[in-house]
Amino acid sequence: MLRQLEYFVALAREQHFARAAAACYVSQPALSEAIRKLEAELGVPLVRRGHSFQGLTVEGKKVLPWARRMLLDHEALRQEVEGLQEALSGRLRLGVVPAVSSTVVELTAPFAASHRRVSIQVQTSLHSSHIIEQVRGFELDAGIIYAAPEDAQDLVVLPLYTEEHVLITGPGMLTEAAVPGWRQALDLPLCLLDSRMRGRQVLDAALERHGMSASPRIETDSVVSLLSHVATGQWASIVPRQWLAPLGPLPGIRMTALSEPELSPQISLVLTASEPMPLMSRALLRTAREVYS
Repeated sequence: MLRQLEYFVALAREQHFARAAAACYVSQPALSEAIRKLEAELGVPLVRRGHSFQGLTVEGKKVLPWARRMLLDHEALRQEVEGLQEALSGRLRLGVVPAVSSTVVELTAPFAASHRRVSIQVQTSLHSSHIIEQVRGFELDAGIIYAAPEDAQDLVVLPLYTEEHVLITGPGMLTEAAVPGWRQALDLPLCLLDSRMRGRQVLDAALERHGMSASPRIETDSVVSLLSHVATGQWASIVPRQWLAPLGPLPGIRMTALSEPELSPQISLVLTASEPMPLMSRALLRTAREVYS
């Protein structure tokens, strides 16, 4: 059944019989026959078929997370039996919100140093809700997000650090004057993250609590794009100081502390709370506790 589950998960991922067969290194008829046998064994249709793949049935969507979990458990069992816990191998699938794209190295670098047989895939273009959904569905081993209280349900949530917001400007935009306040910063031509992104929503909510709001001239879903706009000297931005530390000095960009009020959004690592926790997730959690203790 495990091979059949592997083919089923591949089909759900690829959304195409031929691509799924290629990903599993089998012929398309062999993959189709294996999935039909799985349907017969479970007694329910899993795939909607026409001249081509048309999606999963309601039953197929219910079975999919169980199939992913069974494959993960099988891999964990294999590694336990082979005594590989000290020499973990495989791939770590990590999803992070764009605001963490420059700081994630603080976790991935020590993890990679401790687990040299593990390759790491970091996805940086996902929204928090998508990361949570994929962690719960075992499509990601872990995520780094702005965690909300409701996210703690059936997840392990480990706070990593608290963001400290600063004003960044291009050359000549600010004089060497006193530390600007938030209201002065909000009056500048701003380039901020897109309003649909959790990091921006956290900033907007914090400003609203203090009777303020931001009206950016430019919005972007890319940290690199945001920094590039600021470097021209035409725009300013309000970003977490932690974004900038791993990048070192940025030519043409000046960082200025902001006076009160202080905003303190928290960045957290999220993993499945199911037991036993997959080995890859468990190893990352152990590294995170060592790095951020």
